[in-house]
Amino acid sequence: MDLEKLKYPIGRFQPKDNYTLVEIEGFIDTIRSFPKLLRQEVASLTSEQLETPYRPEGWTIRQVVHHCADSHMNALLRFKLTLTEDNPTIKPYKEAAFARLDDYELPIVFSLNVIEGIHQHWVFLLHGMSAADYERTYFHPEHQKSFDLCTALATYHWHCQHHLAHILQAKSTIA
Repeated sequence: MDLEKLKYPIGRFQPKDNYTLVEIEGFIDTIRSFPKLLRQEVASLTSEQLETPYRPEGWTIRQVVHHCADSHMNALLRFKLTLTEDNPTIKPYKEAAFARLDDYELPIVFSLNVIEGIHQHWVFLLHGMSAADYERTYFHPEHQKSFDLCTALATYHWHCQHHLAHILQAKSTIA
């Protein structure tokens, strides 16, 4: 299997110009269901199995779970900033450097609990948003462009599926 397929088992995120209400509801459903799906996928894994990388020189299952907590924590804050400020500049972070911090050695239950709480807040927030709210934007300094919240939601829908696929990929190599 080629490295691109290992890195992006569901493909790279491909944004669209517009999303339908049905698509948006599907994205929200992904945000709602992700914590449970993630917990199910890792529930039976031993601590040793959690150290399985999803690809050569890739993150371990443990790191992927902790990364999802960090990423989605940032996502919720980005949504809240965007709903309360005019095109705020968000703070990027160095994901790979975060993955090398000591807290990524903690049991994953801590990050699973964080993800569950974040996603409950996030879904509640999303359901309260108007069509105009989804058009609000934040500025991403690494990309030097603004993103609307609808595209951000589509991105995190993809992000959930992307990392669940990484975990399934890693689990398929466990004997």
